[in-house]
Amino acid sequence: MTNTYEARLIRVLDYIHDNPAGDLSLDALADVAALSRFHFHRVFHALMGETAAAAVRRMRMYHASVMLVQSSAPLAKIARVVGYPNLASFTRSFAELYGTPPATFRAKGELRPLPPLFRTGETLMYAVEIRQDPARRLAAMPHKGAYAEIGRAFEKGGAVLAARKLMGACGGMVGVYYDDPSAVAAADLRSHAGFEIGSGPIELPLEQVNLPAGRHAVLRFKGPYSGLPAAYEQLYRNWLPQSGETPADSPVFEVYLNTPMEVAPEDLLTEICLPLA
Repeated sequence: MTNTYEARLIRVLDYIHDNPAGDLSLDALADVAALSRFHFHRVFHALMGETAAAAVRRMRMYHASVMLVQSSAPLAKIARVVGYPNLASFTRSFAELYGTPPATFRAKGELRPLPPLFRTGETLMYAVEIRQDPARRLAAMPHKGAYAEIGRAFEKGGAVLAARKLMGACGGMVGVYYDDPSAVAAADLRSHAGFEIGSGPIELPLEQVNLPAGRHAVLRFKGPYSGLPAAYEQLYRNWLPQSGETPADSPVFEVYLNTPMEVAPEDLLTEICLPLA
């Protein structure tokens, strides 16, 4: 795939994401790609591995899934936001893609990632930099269970630190993840919800976690946390094998540059940090 066609596809994908309720017809997308409408669909399908219509539907339903879990908006409003003025057709389309009606999906509260849009192994969608990071000392609350539920541990850890009047001494929030969710049952996943702190005692229920200084492969992800699993997959599957690097004997961790209380889900910034040997 040439750089020219990469740029065309990226423009189209950005346009779909930014305008889920807009005109996403083949003619409109062909204009965005600056390709003839007679050839746009063949080019898109050949390079992306799916039709433009399938991509539009998948991305619309992904936006809907995030809104269902992260907002209390009525179903009819969510349907309109993602381009479905008819609630019945939205419900049917959502159930076909996610295997459950929107109301049931919301009740479960399980965010699911948007699958990578490019074909396996062909394109790395997220930039990765190698960076020398200092050691980090964390006051951390342990969490066992699905990684998507670590927010509870962050809330408890923050409450403990606030009660001890230590929040002013804390730096950023860091999540440390020890297990591979594709190999370990969700109920058995181990992680820590940590707050950087320079010195002083760390007492129960908090635990001290030390992340060593060294080189890290850092992938900066922008968007809702539900998209992070796809970013991890790209980091390990696409970047690492061709990088010539070897992971260090230290867990991967996430540095949260902002929070859902500060910005909208699509503006969240997360650094995935892979320690390197």
